[in-house]
Amino acid sequence: MKTLSTLIFIMLSLISYAQDVIGQAFYESKTIVKTGEIGRKDMDENMRKMIAERMKDHLEKTYVLTFNEDESIYKEEEKLETESKGGMMNIMIGSFSPGIQYKNLKTNQILEEREFYGKQFLIQDTITNLEWTLEKESKQIGQYIVFKATALKSIDDNDMSMARRRDAAKEKEEVVKDSTKTDAPLNNVKVPKEMIVTAWYTPQIPINNGPGEYSGLPGLILELNFYRTRILCSKIVMNPKETTAIKAPKKGKEVNRAEYNKIVKVKIKEMRENNKGRDRKGDAHFRGGN
Repeated sequence: MKTLSTLIFIMLSLISYAQDVIGQAFYESKTIVKTGEIGRKDMDENMRKMIAERMKDHLEKTYVLTFNEDESIYKEEEKLETESKGGMMNIMIGSFSPGIQYKNLKTNQILEEREFYGKQFLIQDTITNLEWTLEKESKQIGQYIVFKATALKSIDDNDMSMARRRDAAKEKEEVVKDSTKTDAPLNNVKVPKEMIVTAWYTPQIPINNGPGEYSGLPGLILELNFYRTRILCSKIVMNPKETTAIKAPKKGKEVNRAEYNKIVKVKIKEMRENNKGRDRKGDAHFRGGN
């Protein structure tokens, strides 16, 4: 009976839904990194806490998705500028933190502004259509009934926001095999080839869209969970009086995804070479969690 009532409620919502609608969805993004996972085992606890605080800007953010039936703009909510926080790890994580993202569901196009090492890029790509599995499980987020979907997603091997600590036993074995291996933190982490993404979408807003690069479900995605990150919709405003115009960004050097990843890979390799033999105390010390 509960399932029947839910279906009737959703059908009534869809009937009353206007096609030429525009809306805004506000998302809170949070990535969990335990303090104990930062740095080497002998690192001072105060130093760990200081590094964790400096990484916070990359780990906790608020985004706004402005959407209509076919297009959307996804951008970080504006806030006061903070002190610039450099360091190799922050640069590497930042290189995979999206700037303004534009999606066109009709043309299957995504444009994304990125800043890397002081240079602006405009990445041109097609929307990655994940092979979603629609689950039977449902729950409620605010006033919306959402349904569960899961998919497997490939990860770029330079995306250090997905870094995880290597298996201790295996790591020890690798050190024995490779006498040139140092205790540099970047040698103690790995980036997995793929991850499971769990999405919760609502057919009450029949927009084939969601936060960031995600889309492809029969309703707006209100929650995403992958690895240590959770993106949760905190507010939806339909037909707001004031909104951001949905226009494709034009800022930066035009590259495709493969070209951008190659640029990042070359620069990171250069930075690693420059950092060999240096003291790696400070925000360069990081290890991914399990």
